[in-house]
Amino acid sequence: MSVNPADSPVLGALYGTDAMRAVMGERAFLARMLEVEAALARAQARLGIVPEAAAQTITAAADVDRLDLKALAAATRNTGYPVVGLVKQLSALAGAEAGRWTHWGATTQDIMDTGVVLQVREALGLIGAELEAVIAGFARMARAHRGTVMAGRTHLQHALPVTFGYKVAVWLSPLVTMRERLAQLRPRVEKLEFGGAAGTLASLGGQGLAVQAELAKELGLAQPDIPWHVARDGLAEAVSFLGLACGALSKIATDVILLMQTEVAEVAEPHQEGRGGSSTMPQKRNPISCEYIIAQSRGVHALVPQMLAAMAQDQERGTGPWQAEPLAIGQAFLLAHGALACTRVLAEGLTVDPARMQRNLDSTGGLIVAEAVMMGLAPVMGRGEAHHVVHHACDVALSESVPLAEALLRDPKVAEKLDRAQVERLTDPRGYLGAAEAFVDRVLARV
Repeated sequence: MSVNPADSPVLGALYGTDAMRAVMGERAFLARMLEVEAALARAQARLGIVPEAAAQTITAAADVDRLDLKALAAATRNTGYPVVGLVKQLSALAGAEAGRWTHWGATTQDIMDTGVVLQVREALGLIGAELEAVIAGFARMARAHRGTVMAGRTHLQHALPVTFGYKVAVWLSPLVTMRERLAQLRPRVEKLEFGGAAGTLASLGGQGLAVQAELAKELGLAQPDIPWHVARDGLAEAVSFLGLACGALSKIATDVILLMQTEVAEVAEPHQEGRGGSSTMPQKRNPISCEYIIAQSRGVHALVPQMLAAMAQDQERGTGPWQAEPLAIGQAFLLAHGALACTRVLAEGLTVDPARMQRNLDSTGGLIVAEAVMMGLAPVMGRGEAHHVVHHACDVALSESVPLAEALLRDPKVAEKLDRAQVERLTDPRGYLGAAEAFVDRVLARV
């Protein structure tokens, strides 16, 4: 009955991961809300508000497998929220004596928001673990290809020589920053929501703050400075972070797709029998992982504005924006984890062809190092004259299909200043890498 392909039995194999579905799915949400209700009873029992026996009974009854989902769906449709029906069933499961102590002093949004936070905490753990694996894979790749020379490209054309390790380090640096961002945002996101009907905890009298503190401790969440029923920056930041991470992954996927083109063929996704094949063209080896990195990332990017728009909550309880968040949070985490999983395939198994990189680098006969020649000639003939001479030599090389070194040596202005060995050194791409390898080392040091 699923409409979203990411949640379907067949197409779901292409989007997201089963691990994230288990964490962010509806069953998990119901279980987390029951966890909050049980923790509230235990916290209040420690403060003498709820009988200890009642708290134990409520905790034992808070089992998602004991819920009548059909009845819960009917109650949710009627009230607009799942908590009323959930509390009713939990109270019945706990029995009349203990059941009357459920949900003491709480409001619907307290339970739902905190349930979501518990899901998000676990989901961020999955994101962090997959991110670590991706970082480790690309770090190994950058180290292995630190000195593998290739053509650097700007506007999709040969620009200057770089190394493949440098290119991977450019991919890697934002991912290391994402790891830092993740560590920084988690304390801002993983915080309790408990404020009662209008956020003042008035129903608990003078014990409201004590209950809040005990509940936060019970769930291992931070105690907020004020209830955040209508201050949604934490969850919005979490989804925005996923958007940033997916942006970094999309850059990697785009580069790999371009490098996998038949005419370039410098890298390839890991080979697996039948993967990336065509129903009609047996020779095809399509960049499937990259395609689903980009597709899932665009899905996340479409959800970020939804979370940002949902921050416009009215007064002390939102009428509509809050209800829009569930449509975005779970799917954003699911698709982001799927994009990371696809990127891990690249990080741990990308096929790199240094020989093809060298052939492509040599394909222009040294034109890629025209800047190097100009800078080498500038000290002996002036920068302006050097630019003119090299520009003319490039025209000759292109029109006559000869190497740049040969075209340069035909020019008396060059021949009288430099011998063949000097010109060949200037036109060797390996001699014009600048700080490329040093940059790789700096990124690896951050890893």
